Amino acid sequence: MSDRSLRGMRLGAQSMETESGVEPAPRQNVEYVCEDGEKITVTFAAEAEIPATWTAVSGKVGVLAEGGAPDEEPEKPVRTHWDMLLERRGEDELEDILKDRLKILREKRGEKV
Repeated sequence: MSDRSLRGMRLGAQSMETESGVEPAPRQNVEYVCEDGEKITVTFAAEAEIPATWTAVSGKVGVLAEGGAPDEEPEKPVRTHWDMLLERRGEDELEDILKDRLKILREKRGEKV
């Protein structure tokens, strides 16, 4: 058993590579400001696309300090199951289907129709 164990190194905890000669990728610091004045600084890669808003760890949403508020995207109205059903069928057709299904259900239960 002792000949199978690895010695002298913690697996995955340390790297044998050195950091000499390694340059980090170019970065930029971007500042966001929340409604209450809290400032959030986020580091992005230099070529990254900067989002107009950023949500802090505290849950507050900040907007870019160097730009205005982002344009609000129009929200889609919520489509319910009933709305989608009415797109496919008319109410008269749905009434007929309901009557047919109730008739089948009552016949299975042994009720008089």
